Amino acid sequence: HYLAWKAIADELKIPFDRKINEKLRGVSRMASLEIILQKANRTFTNSEKVALAERKNAIYRKYLDMMTEKDLASGAKTVLTELSEKGLQLAIGSSSKNTQLIVDKLQIADFFTAIIDGNQIKHSKPDPEVFLLAAQKLEMQPANCLVVEDAEAGVEAAIRGGFQVAGIGSARDVAKVNFKLATLTDLLKYMHA
Repeated sequence: HYLAWKAIADELKIPFDRKINEKLRGVSRMASLEIILQKANRTFTNSEKVALAERKNAIYRKYLDMMTEKDLASGAKTVLTELSEKGLQLAIGSSSKNTQLIVDKLQIADFFTAIIDGNQIKHSKPDPEVFLLAAQKLEMQPANCLVVEDAEAGVEAAIRGGFQVAGIGSARDVAKVNFKLATLTDLLKYMHA
């Protein structure tokens, strides 16, 4: 996402860096665009915003076309395998409308009972809708689920929905998380405890 948003921001001569990109994590494409456009020297019509968001997605999808199983986060396959072998039901709850493509490219679809994405929800994170729908598909109560999140908006969504949450990456430092993961494999330590 970073490279695609950076291309759009550079084209518009809007400052954009990794710090600004962190604010975009876990929120919808249009909400992300609004955050970027706050730094613009002019206002944009709704149709211009839609065109920019579509252009960003086209750039992003070109990067996705190059994605392979080798791009899977370190330790992810081990964690998914072990959790599946324990008989745990797994779901993905993402605001992205490209989730299924990513899951297919990474060859991890078989690990998940449910995949809920931006195509199935009306409200993006920090609204809990995506997680509530995932729990419903798993036939689980939110309090009996653990959300693993890498974005502050996702942590907020999980908490609002009544889920426990493990923070990783920048979300690790959010005070409200129940578990702090330095790496994805740390999740297995909590599962064994």
